[in-house]
This record gives sequence, structure tokens and C-alpha cells, in this order.
Amino acid sequence: MPVTFPDGFLWGTATAAYQIEGAAREGGRTPSIWDTFSHTPGRTENGDTGDTACDHFHRRAEDVALMADLGVGAYRFSVSWPRVQPTGRGPAVQRGLDFYRGLVDDLLGRGIRPVLTLYHWDLPQELEDAGGWPERETAYRFAEYASLVAGALGDRVEMWTTLNEPWCSAFLGYGSGVHAPGRTDPVAALRAAHHLNLAHGLGASALRAALPARAQVSISLNPCEVRARSEDPADLDARRRIDALSTRVFTGPLLKGAYPADLLADTAGLTDWSFVRDGDLAAIHQRLDWLGVNYYSPTLVSGAEEGAPPADGGNGGHGITAHTPWPGADRVAFHQPPGERTEMGWTVDPSGLRDLLVRLGREFPGLPLVVTENGAACDDKVSADGSVHDPDRIAYLHGHLAAVRRAMEDGADVRGYLLWSFLDNFEWAYGYGKRFGIVHVDYESQARTPKSSARWYARVARSGELPDTRAE
Repeated sequence: MPVTFPDGFLWGTATAAYQIEGAAREGGRTPSIWDTFSHTPGRTENGDTGDTACDHFHRRAEDVALMADLGVGAYRFSVSWPRVQPTGRGPAVQRGLDFYRGLVDDLLGRGIRPVLTLYHWDLPQELEDAGGWPERETAYRFAEYASLVAGALGDRVEMWTTLNEPWCSAFLGYGSGVHAPGRTDPVAALRAAHHLNLAHGLGASALRAALPARAQVSISLNPCEVRARSEDPADLDARRRIDALSTRVFTGPLLKGAYPADLLADTAGLTDWSFVRDGDLAAIHQRLDWLGVNYYSPTLVSGAEEGAPPADGGNGGHGITAHTPWPGADRVAFHQPPGERTEMGWTVDPSGLRDLLVRLGREFPGLPLVVTENGAACDDKVSADGSVHDPDRIAYLHGHLAAVRRAMEDGADVRGYLLWSFLDNFEWAYGYGKRFGIVHVDYESQARTPKSSARWYARVARSGELPDTRAE
């Protein structure tokens, strides 16, 4: 029997501003930390930058028309902070806001629901120069920015997300240094995590003050599905430590109003957490209308001898580096889970998504969930006839959508699925070598070619039914 999803389930795709927009120096836009990082030699594969990316800034109408042709019901996009507020302070640049006004109008005109993310990692460089996310002032600047965007788009956008994957911003940006701004300070990473939490809380309050009552406010996290290599106490403790640093460092204050006691104890040798001030936790603990969940692959850990190098460089599958994004977890080793892998080297394991959604549903009953990112990088090739066949991606999507439905049957209140990604794009430090899109982009000509997965996903989204087979 085919797997069916309930009526009203939200089907869509997702992108991020720096990864697709290009037009890096147009309309008053100033550099973000990713502009600076990608222009620094040795930071990205082949020295790739997002200067042009998919040129979505100039091809917006074409891209929205393509979404409509595919029957996409929702589109999750992010606003470029330095395009709207170039210095991270003061009034908005109306030319920047006009681009997003036009995008939202185009989407609504095609019957596509806009899902707006305020921050997908492109902090204005001027704010980084003033200290970046390790400084609490950045959280206040974010709340001001949220108010500006809400004032411009709040009459037409109902689904709002404050931050995307603050774990990456904090721990890859300030801990391991493999993401912008490329700093390698474990205490700065912990400070950044707190101030990102605070930014969410202040931003959510600013949104609710500016938006109509019907608007929905959320955040998108990338909680780890952490698995221990064995039942050995050292391995179980490793799982606990990484779960605290990857997931509970955010869900604790956001959804429970407190940081986990074990996280504070694990990191006591690094900091006393005095950067958490009176009133911060109350400010962070705001009502969410739904929680965004991003998932790609599970994480497998074990205990390790003191001083032993982590099995994958300590970067949790995010690249090899001498610096760890896991402060306070020196005795944890990371391992590649068995099984098929994507082009990112990430293991394909839909059960991890099912387990993660069920866990979140049980821990936070009454909180709806939306899968805001899930997808695969594949070795996509253009055939002689100009088509792009990607059966591996279709198999990946089939397995993970089936896992979402199983999670729903097991009690998780999942309301939607937003596939990553609509377009091939700039894959951060990996440059243009990794293709996640269901639409192929020729970066020389900017020609768009829907892949087999796009047609397959469109049929699933239109019917609300997952076919028995994974055939194209």
C-alpha cells in the first residue's frame, strides 16, 4: 500500500540567501562574514565564493515560476541581513527590502507559501568586527533587524523562523573554524551559543510585537541523533556529552528555560557561564508555534582515552580540522556510521530522522514539528540529451519521507517537509563541488534543469502519497 500523508501537510523546498542570491555588491549590500571568509585563501574548496552563486537576485521570477511548475506548496528562503541592514545597525535599505517584497509577491501570486528565515549565517561583517556572536550586543542588533523585516513583510508572510542551525554558527564558526568567521576559541563558541539563544528570544519578542496575531514564530535547529557505539559506560557518557553540546544547549533554554546541568558541569573547566545574565533565560524561553528540524545523518560516538585524537577530527562529520567544535568533550571519539554514503560522506540512515522526530515529540508534547531541511548531495551529471537523472537522491528522499510518516504514526506531530535544496548552490566551505538541488544549475550559463528527483518530488507533493517504489 502507498504511504499517504494527511491533508494540509506542508510540502516545500528550501534555500539560503548567501548560497543562491549572488549580487554581492549590489543595492547597498555590504560584506557578510561569509563574503570575508570565502575570499580568504584556503577557506573554501577551489577558492569558491558566493559572489554570483545561482544569480537568484536577478533570476527571481524565473526561479519562482519553476517552483510553481513543480507544484511546490511552500518555499523556505532566508533574508540577507547585510542586504537589508548593511552595517547591522540603523535603518533598513529599502532597495534590499524591495527584493524580498518582490519575492514574497511572486510566491503568493503563484500560490506558494513563503517561509522566511531571518538568519542563515550571513552576519554583517561590521558586527563581527565589533565582536560577533560571542558578544551580547549582537543579539540586540538581531532583534532590531527582526523588527525591520517584520515591518516590511509581516502583512504577507505568516511563517517566520529566527535562526537556522545556531549550532553551526556557534561551534563551526567560533570553535572549529571551518565556517565563517573561522575563529577557533572554545569559550567564544559557548558564548556565541548563548547569545544566539538570546538573539532568538529577543527576536521572537520583536516579531510578535510587529506581526499580526496569525503569524507563526519558530527556529530551525539541527539536533544530532547521537548514537553510542556500544553500551559501555564510556560510550554512553560520550553520547550524553555530544547530545548536550549539539541539542540540549539549545532545546534546554529555548523550550525549558534552563541550560542542562550536565552541560554546565562538562564545560566548567572552560567557563563559569557568567555571560548568562539575570533575565536572559526568561527572554530566551519564548513560545514557539512550531520547531524546525534539520536532519541529514546520525552521529556515532564512543569514549576515547585522554589526549587521543577523535576518529573524524572531532568535527562531527563537518570536515577534518585540528580544532574541535565540541568544547568539554575531549574524551569523545567520532566514527563513521556504517552504510551507504552521500557525496558529503554522510551515512544514509532514515531511521535517524524517525528517532529524532519521535524523541522531540515525546520531550516537547504539544509542539508541532516541521522538517525544514533534509536532502542529499549526489554526483549529478547532465546526460547527452540534457536531462539529469539522480536515482540516488530519489531513494534518499523516499526513505526519509517514509521515516517521517513512521514518526507521525508513532506520535510525532510533524506538519511539513521542506526539501533541501531547491537549487544546486554554494555549499559553504565545500564551494560548488557538492550538489544538493533537485534543480541542476550550470554555474557558467546559469541554466536551470529540473532533475528526475524534482519531477518525483512534485508528484509526491501534489498527491500527498509516497509510491510503493522509488522509480522515477
